[in-house]
Amino acid sequence: MSFAVYRAPMVGGTERALERGVCGMSASDERSLRRVDRFEQVPDGSFVWTRTEDGGYFLGRLYGPLREDRSPDAVATGLIFVRDCRWTANPVPEHEVPAATVQTFARGGRNFQQTHDPDVGRQSAVVWRSRGRDPE
Repeated sequence: MSFAVYRAPMVGGTERALERGVCGMSASDERSLRRVDRFEQVPDGSFVWTRTEDGGYFLGRLYGPLREDRSPDAVATGLIFVRDCRWTANPVPEHEVPAATVQTFARGGRNFQQTHDPDVGRQSAVVWRSRGRDPE
């Protein structure tokens, strides 16, 4: 079984996302609203990788519909458009993170985007299962 895998930088909001069990982004113009539309269409169960400000990698799975959170802390952290996400409880050591994922973060950028690599879905599923998470 193959799973789609995405990168979600969530700069300034990663800790909030991990605490709240969400993955999200903000949008301020038509171009970024199109990214939100694509985020909304990501299939439930897709993998998503993020990084904390201190460099820790976390793996999650997206579930449920997109919703807006206009609370002051959501606005302050840029996580206005969110979906539920089940995250690993602890950071994944970089040597266990798929190479394609490490490369997407090394390139920089602030956009939620799919990682197009033939092995990244299988590799992410192995990491997910190794942390006692459901295989779905």
